[in-house]
Amino acid sequence: MAGPLAGSGGTRDRGVSAPEAVTPTEHLVAVIAGLLEGCRHIVVGASSPIPGSAALLARARSSGRLRVNVLGSQRHNSFTNGGVETFDMAAQGRVDAFFLGGGQIDGEANINLVGTGHYPDGGVRWPGCFGSSYLYFLVPRVILFREEHTRRVFVPKVDFISAPGWSPPGVYRPGGPWKMVTGLGLFSFDRERRRFRLDSVHPGHTVEEILDNTGFDFDLPGQVPETPGPDAATLRLIRGRIREEIGETYPRFAATLASQPVTVA
Repeated sequence: MAGPLAGSGGTRDRGVSAPEAVTPTEHLVAVIAGLLEGCRHIVVGASSPIPGSAALLARARSSGRLRVNVLGSQRHNSFTNGGVETFDMAAQGRVDAFFLGGGQIDGEANINLVGTGHYPDGGVRWPGCFGSSYLYFLVPRVILFREEHTRRVFVPKVDFISAPGWSPPGVYRPGGPWKMVTGLGLFSFDRERRRFRLDSVHPGHTVEEILDNTGFDFDLPGQVPETPGPDAATLRLIRGRIREEIGETYPRFAATLASQPVTVA
């Protein structure tokens, strides 16, 4: 795991004993959970421990109002056939948020899950699209998540469009990209302009670092704020209840989460 983050709240107003108390993973879980407020039903796909933890955290803070299905889980998944039920419920407007990533993501929010180079003869192949394009069209809050933030991932133009970030006029599309979370910052997506905007920079990182590691242009506000870190109550949930809940599906990931108590100032 990467080293601890600096500047993630400290003792001021947040009740954390020191900035170093918050790890990068905990910070990402808290940031994503904040984007899920107001949702009724969230589905989390396979191989998604950080989004899964964030969805469970959002559920814990919703007093039971939020429904979460973590595909692959036995305890936190009410589906009997996850893929089929996810697609059916999305088509009925009954999934509010879903997460997508990609081996490549470009500035128009197109994602590539197939591979690099000219298809089908490219040198690198990835797992494939599955239902990414279908869900990208139907789920209103699609959150793009990729922890690695490099020019290898965030390219000027994807080599293959597994799922398009936008559609021409006249195409029925209630869903699409809403936010993008990376290891460096938080972005929003303007569907009309087909363009990302940097909303905030995570603690310990800079705008210049994001610019250097992004292969496409994006909008910048006059002053980019720092992404807020989790407060003491949120850290307690992550290190206690959420660590235990996500450990049922991702035990190795859960073992990396900090388990030390949070000191309240």
